[in-house]
Amino acid sequence: MSDFLTLMCVQLQNQNPLSPTDPQEYMNQLVSYASLGEQTQINEQLGNVTTALASLLAANAVGYVGHTVEALGKTNALTGGEATWNYTLGSDASKVAIKITDESGKTVYTTTGETAAGEHSFVWNGKTSSGTTAPDGAYTISITATDAAGNSIDATTSVIGTVTGVDSSSGTVMLQIGDAEVAFANIIAIKS
Repeated sequence: MSDFLTLMCVQLQNQNPLSPTDPQEYMNQLVSYASLGEQTQINEQLGNVTTALASLLAANAVGYVGHTVEALGKTNALTGGEATWNYTLGSDASKVAIKITDESGKTVYTTTGETAAGEHSFVWNGKTSSGTTAPDGAYTISITATDAAGNSIDATTSVIGTVTGVDSSSGTVMLQIGDAEVAFANIIAIKS
């Protein structure tokens, strides 16, 4: 407010007395300055609300630690020889190919999946296509579904796992499931 008054006084002191500012134009400027001050205050208050909301979400997310959740996503943790995903097909498929890749993007396992429309569960036991056991870590599933004509069918995936921690250092609340992370906003179910 003091900046506004200072600016107004300087403008009055420095206007040309032979050609004073038009009263209507002067009022428009005053309204603009007042609006700018209000917008600045609103932006500061919104920043405070955003910070408080992020803290609240992080505090709420801590309550998920130790619980099994389902979240939209493709990357899950292989822990103790098991990783679980769900996939949902929008319609019946004639072929469903499932591919598991490691953190470097290398394909470690491929198989076929259920072809009926709806939700299906896929549990990977950590065995690679060559028969070796994959180390614990983050793995990504890819579902490719096609109909009899070879057209793609929509498939959404979700991960299922036990929450082991919470990380909000990036500004987004992320739930840790072993070596994998899912956004808190992507949680669709709590299993236990």
